[in-house]
Parts: sequence; structure tokens; C-alpha cells
Amino acid sequence: MKLIDLNRDGGIGANSLLVQFGDLRVLVDCGLHPKKVGRAATPDLTLLRGTPLDLILITHCHLDHIGSLPVVMREHPNTPVLMTAASRMLIERMLHNSANVMMRQRETENIPDYPLFTHEEIERCVGRFTGLAPGHVKKFRGARDEIEITFHHAGHVAGAAGIEIRHKHRAVFFTGDVLFDNQRTLTGAKFPAGHFDTLVTETTRGITERPVGKERVHEVARLIATINDAIQRGGSLLLPVFALGRMQEVLAILHDARKFGRLVDCPIYASGLGMDLADYFDEITRKTKTLQFNRSLVKDLKIKPLPRKLNPGEDPQQRSLYVVSSGMMVAQTPSYLLASGLLGHARNTIAFVGYCDPDTPGGQLLAARPGDDFVFESIPLKTKVKAHIERFELSGHADREELLEFAVQTEARSIVLTHGDPPARAWFAEALAAQLPRTKVIDPVPLQTYQV
Repeated sequence: MKLIDLNRDGGIGANSLLVQFGDLRVLVDCGLHPKKVGRAATPDLTLLRGTPLDLILITHCHLDHIGSLPVVMREHPNTPVLMTAASRMLIERMLHNSANVMMRQRETENIPDYPLFTHEEIERCVGRFTGLAPGHVKKFRGARDEIEITFHHAGHVAGAAGIEIRHKHRAVFFTGDVLFDNQRTLTGAKFPAGHFDTLVTETTRGITERPVGKERVHEVARLIATINDAIQRGGSLLLPVFALGRMQEVLAILHDARKFGRLVDCPIYASGLGMDLADYFDEITRKTKTLQFNRSLVKDLKIKPLPRKLNPGEDPQQRSLYVVSSGMMVAQTPSYLLASGLLGHARNTIAFVGYCDPDTPGGQLLAARPGDDFVFESIPLKTKVKAHIERFELSGHADREELLEFAVQTEARSIVLTHGDPPARAWFAEALAAQLPRTKVIDPVPLQTYQV
């Protein structure tokens, strides 16, 4: 098997791997880098030009894994795309939302490359999307070679899958993004145990050791207590969340807490793509049984939409809970604008429940100290950090020890490290070398070819 990482900068971003099995060329994901713009945000697709691409496989529908998919499909107009049935139900909505965002960015930020694809192109793509049930074996034949493909439930987010590929007498496993813990809306990963010849594993939390007492059940209880505390002292609490997965998970947690009388009575505001996706989660629950989410909880919680116009730097003073995107508080998103008004008042709390890139406003706020000046550059506005800043270990990614345990039991001859910053990959490389001294561990340099 040959493998090339097409993510220009490595790390976490425009995730995309080109893998070759005999004469079959397969692309695993084709994402968009969240911190870059224009063509620079896409994987480097030059190696695909002028050569056949037989198949595209999608692990899940976060934009760092699908955000450039219509671009590569435009250049390879006959290549089929396989994913889980749940991802098939989500992918069009996610791509259409991405096109909308790029259209706005073209106007507001003068990015001439945008949009990278249009709504019409997305509609032309969908006929090539096929959804498969987890555990279903799909054979795919090229001119000479044949592979067997099986998606395995990966936790993480609705539709997420690890991908098992068998070619001749060899078995390869791609973890994709994975979470082994059960979430309120989604059970943990169910990966096959036993040997694989090659393992391609995510490494997101390689530098994050979960402290004792930070188990998910304890963190959920601490989150509810923190919300109650903020409201009871006369403030508001902002929860920046990712629209796909994290918002629906948080809403389900809030619903349970209110149902059992643990959540203080307060207005809850939520809107945007995450609320739209609640309908999709309800449908996925009914049709695929891979989720546990009922749209009625939105009515039970009496969710209110955000005001159409959020004034930068203004504290709404509503004694309310805001569950809004983006999860990393990216500029000009609802969470960014709300934070600009809430941050300067000690009665308020801003609480993060997922991964924040250190270079994003969310990551920068987590690194700030009380009393520091914090600059909301795109507004522009400078304010003192007076609000309480909290972080909860509710990541959608597996702890490093769990991933290491899974990797070791595979006894793979080769292990490829992906989807992690350099220090995270380095931790895995060292830990794997210690426990699997005969295994070849590869941290791929972008655009280099590896025989694995």
C-alpha cells in the first residue's frame, strides 16, 4: 500500500489521504483548513490531476474532512463517494452551509477564490454519494485489484466511522476521528479487535492527559453546576459549540438536567446551523438507530432564537444561557460577538466544551489570565478579562491512552500518525516505539509517498 498525506501543512486541517492498493487509487476525506482561506485552505490536489481516482471515502461530515469534497469531485467527475448512511443524510446540508459562508466571506473579507464551489455543484455531486450501514461489507473492483470496505461506528459525531479496507491478504484500518466514551446522543466507538497489518490513527489529544476526576460524567455535573452558579449570581453563561454534534449533545445534557430538576430556570438561546441539524439528528435516530436524539427536547427546553442583530461589545444582561457557534469563537460568529459583550463583566461565564486551536480567539481566551487585555480584532474592541473562563473535558476525541491501547492490540506492522499537532504526534511516536518496538511508526511529511 502507498500513502500520501495531501494536507499541505500536516497537523489538523485540510485532512486528506491518497492511498493506493495495487492499481486502485482511493482518497480518504477531502477537508478544508479552518484557519486558512481560499485555495490555500484546500488539500494539495495537484498529485491527483491527470490521473485516475477510483474511489473517495468519507469518515465523517466535519468540514475539516469534507470541506473540499466538491472541488476534487469537479476534477474527477466519475469517481463515486462512499460514507455511512448517517453521513449521507448530513453531508448536503453541511456543504450547502459551507457555500453560504464562503459567499459571505467573499463579500465581507474580499476573498476572490470564494466560493470554492456553488450550490449547483453540490446538487450535481449528490448522485454519486452512497451511504452504507456500519458493518456492511462493500466490494469495489478496479481494472485488476479488488478491495473490501467496511465502516465501523466511531463515536465522535453522528455518522463518524473508522474504515477497514482489505486488499488481498492484508487489512488496513483508518480510525478517522474517534471517541470511545458514550455521549448523551451517541454511543462510543465499536472498533474491531485484533490484528491489522497497517493502522492509520488520529492523534488529536496526544499532549492532553486527562486528570483524575475529569471523567465525562463528572464534567457534565460540573458544567450544570457552573451554569447554575453564573445565573444565580446575576450573570449569563456562553457555551461556544460546534454546530454538528456538540450543540445537539449539549442540548440533550441540558434537557436531562432540567428534567431531573438539576438545572436552574433560565432562558436558553440557540440558533443557526446547529438548530437546523437537530432536525437531521431526529431523522437519523428514527431511520438508522445510530443516534439517541429527539427534536422534541428543543420544545421542552423552550429554546429561544438569538436576536437578529448582536451588538459587539454589548452585554445583553439577560441572565441567560447561550449555546451558539462557533466552538472556537471564530471571528464574526455569534459566540465571538456575544463574548465581546460578556467578557468584561465578572458576573458572566464563558465555558468551552470542545477542542480549541491555540491560534483561534477561543484558544487565545483560554490562555488569557484574569485582568488581561483581550482584543476582539475584527470588531475591533479591547476589553479586560473579568468574566469567569472555564474549560470542560467533553472532547469528541478519544483520550490518548485509549487510542494507544487500541493501537497496541492491533500489533500492526506499520502505524501512520494523522490528525494531530506535532507535539501530539511525537507523544504517540514515542509511546508506540516503547510498546511496539518492531512496528514501523510513520509521521508522514505532506506530499511525500510512503510504502506501508
